[in-house]
Amino acid sequence: MDFTALNTNTKTGATSNTGAASATGTSAQETSDRFLKLLVAQLQNQDPMNPMDNAAVTTQMAQIQTVTGVSTLNSSIQALGSQFGQMQALQSVSLVGRDVTVPGNKISVADGKSTMSFDLGGAADAVKLEILNGAGEVISTQDLGKMKAGMQSYTWDASKATETTNLSFRVTATNASAPVTATTLTRDTVRAVNTSGATLQLELKNSGLVDYDKVRSLG
Repeated sequence: MDFTALNTNTKTGATSNTGAASATGTSAQETSDRFLKLLVAQLQNQDPMNPMDNAAVTTQMAQIQTVTGVSTLNSSIQALGSQFGQMQALQSVSLVGRDVTVPGNKISVADGKSTMSFDLGGAADAVKLEILNGAGEVISTQDLGKMKAGMQSYTWDASKATETTNLSFRVTATNASAPVTATTLTRDTVRAVNTSGATLQLELKNSGLVDYDKVRSLG
């Protein structure tokens, strides 16, 4: 009996996702049923003088059991993923009204001061922080000197600044003239949680929608 076509369908069922299997009308259960029907038909019509090889039958049965097991495992993983997403959405609701730190460059001035945070991808021997107004013009420049890799912060005295709203900042860092990656971070307030899309998002007061996994810290 030629199992080539059956093996081809078996491999496809093992590597395809559940949606694809449903779309093509082929599933692990259907493949298993087809295999059993073919096996029974062969046993009924085999030549008594040249019976089937037991080892070949055992191998084919082991393969079909593997396919069925993989299909069950995929279904279990998808169910766990769905439950995890629901738990994540419920947990994120508790963030409403709280402050979070996310990638961004917005500045908030309170009591004449503003604390800005950024993440350096490596050690730098020269770090420059620039504050820009709403038109993108630099209104203040701070040379911060040498800094280590990782999270850094700087508090700006804005008491004498002529503009304190709609501000942003940028950081430029170098090490022996080679650029060092600097990711600016902003502190914002969570106003709502958005679960309508494929990715869980937080709606922030100043930064708009931000993916939940972009949150660096809370508080």
